[in-house]
Order: sequence, then structure tokens, then C-alpha cells
Amino acid sequence: MISQIGLKHFKCFENLKLPLGSLTVLSGGNSSGKSTIIQPLVLLHQTMRENEWSKKLILNGSSVHLGNVSSIVDKEHGYRTWELTLVDEISGEIIWLFEGNRKELSMDISSIDGNLESWNKKNPNPRPLRRLIPSEPKRNFEDLTNRLCKLTYLSAERLGPREIYPFNDPKLTPVVGSKGEFSVSILFNQGEENVENDLVYSNYPPTLRRQVEGRMDHFFPGAIFEINQVNRTNSLTLGFQVSGETDFQRPIHTGFGLTQVLPIFVAALSAKQNDLVIIENPEVHLHPAAQSEMGKFLTTVAAAGIQVILETHSDHILNGIRREVKSGTLSPYKLALHFFRPRNDESGSQVESPMIDSEGNLDSWPEGFFDQIDKDMNFFAGWA
Repeated sequence: MISQIGLKHFKCFENLKLPLGSLTVLSGGNSSGKSTIIQPLVLLHQTMRENEWSKKLILNGSSVHLGNVSSIVDKEHGYRTWELTLVDEISGEIIWLFEGNRKELSMDISSIDGNLESWNKKNPNPRPLRRLIPSEPKRNFEDLTNRLCKLTYLSAERLGPREIYPFNDPKLTPVVGSKGEFSVSILFNQGEENVENDLVYSNYPPTLRRQVEGRMDHFFPGAIFEINQVNRTNSLTLGFQVSGETDFQRPIHTGFGLTQVLPIFVAALSAKQNDLVIIENPEVHLHPAAQSEMGKFLTTVAAAGIQVILETHSDHILNGIRREVKSGTLSPYKLALHFFRPRNDESGSQVESPMIDSEGNLDSWPEGFFDQIDKDMNFFAGWA
């Protein structure tokens, strides 16, 4: 598990060290830096997956498009470089220093732990990825390499209902994609594979397809799906049945909620222990009750040994997580909560991290931290 991420001169952060848990929740106002925490991990993943021999960090690819160097280097304190630190339970601490001209669309890897140049001279023909992950006899980076390569990132802009979906070789698309575009293909290819034992939903067979169906039925009672290959094409169709009294319908006729949560279920239930799953705004297009259930579901995923990082604006997601902590599903020590403020906000530090106890209670509620309902209710009560 990655237990800490450090950023220096990256976008809005001059120097930040942020603890990560089995489940990490990133919250805060718009443009406060939540996505900034996620992006360095996705950049490493993107470079490893799309150009494993690259000597540079690729800023624009299929997962994220961050523009040029000037767009990501802290303009107040940085100029051409930024630094990323990851602390991993197995690999220990690893530090990258990236450098580039401000108009460039990629960045040189100036050093890894301060010694990339000398290491490359000793190893002129490194194995794939070794310009991003060094090989040292006394340290094991293989586990971290695998998790970064297999990382699943689901952006807030997930694919909506479609007439057809791509049908891909599973070796080329092992994860659902940043928009969830490969979810249907993964279900079709890997639907008969078993999920992790701790994620098996009772009364349903342990295969990926049946477990996804079980979760869909829990969120949308009566909902089932079918997947068919379009004859002589690399395309698939997806149909939903939301009632036993209706036929299978095209996704466009069944509401956005189903197509928005399907990639989340596929991503989480196809993951294995020690994998890393990052999801932005899992609450999109969900009723408040379903948002709470989503918080509970993702807590269960984290408790099964899959590291989960969430960015959310939903107090219902948070409360679903708190309920699972109180139920004993996840230890409070394995949950990290972080609230972000814009850099120029004078009301407090840039990041505050409330602590949670075994009863699901928080030790503090920073101003702006999921408190809007209370503020609105106080207004109607005449208290504000």
C-alpha cells in the first residue's frame, strides 16, 4: 500500500506530504487541489502503460491531459521542476524529480532518489519501466511497479449511455479506462472469473458478472443486464432490464445512474488485493440513498485489501463510509480523510485531516467540510 504522497512545486502545492490509507477520501471546494493529489499517480500509470521505454513523463495521454510544463509546475515557487515522493510499505520511499522547459508537453526524469544518471551509466539497456522505477539489490520495487501499471483511474467524466461499446483484447485493456469505456469489454471477457472472496455478495455466484449483477440489483432493484457481440465486429451491445415486466432496453432508455455506476462495480470487483483504485465523484447521477450505499460498498472494497482513493463532494458518501466504520467493516486507522482549501483561503491551512473513531465520529468539522445541510437548516430555523 502507498502510505504517503509528497508533492513539491506541483500545481497549487508548494510542499505537501499527505498520508494515504486503505481508503482515502479527498474533499473540499472546487479548484482546491483534490484532483491534484490524484494526477501524479495517474501520470506515472499513463507513462508506464503507453510508453514503457519513455525517458520522459508523458503529460498528455488516454487517462489525463495536463497540457505543458507551465500548466503543472507551481508558478509561485517553481519554474522548471517538480518533485514527487511516494512512501510504499514494501518499496520504502522513492523520490522523482522531473524537469522540463515550460512550453514542452513532457518532462525529463532528472533523478530518482537522486541517482538516475549514475544508475543509467551502469545500466545502459534497462528493462522496460526502469527509467521510471530503479532497480536496486537492497530494495524491491516490483510490487510498486505492478500496482502503478495496474492502477485503475475513473474520472468524473465517465462514459454515458452508448449504442455500442468497444470489444478489446483483455491484455491491451486490463482496466476499465478513465471514462469507464472498457467496462463492458472486461465484463464480456472476464465475466466468469471469480472476485476476491471478501467481496462476494451473498446469494450470488462468485463470478465477476454475477457479482456485478448482484450489486446492480442492490442499487437498482430488479436491474439485470445482457451483453452481446455485434456480428463480425469488435463491438458489443449492452442492454438493461429494470423490471421483470419489460424487455432489455438500450442504456439510453434506463437512466444515467446505471451506466455511471457500472464502471465502478467492474473496476472494484475485478481488482485484486494490493491493487489501487482511484475514483472521482462516485456519487454522480445517484439518488442520496444510493450515494450512501456507494460509500458503504467502497469501504467494503478497501477492507478487502484493495487501496481506494476517492474524490467526492457528497456528504452521503462520507456518511455511508462512517456507518461501515461503526459496523466494524474497516478500522478507523485505515481511513484517511482530507479537506482541501484553495491556497489563497485565509480561513485555515491548505489541508485539514479530521480523525474518525470506531463509532464513526469525527474529531473536527472544518468550515466548509460537508456542513452545508446544517447551514441551510440553521437558516430556516432562524439561527443564521
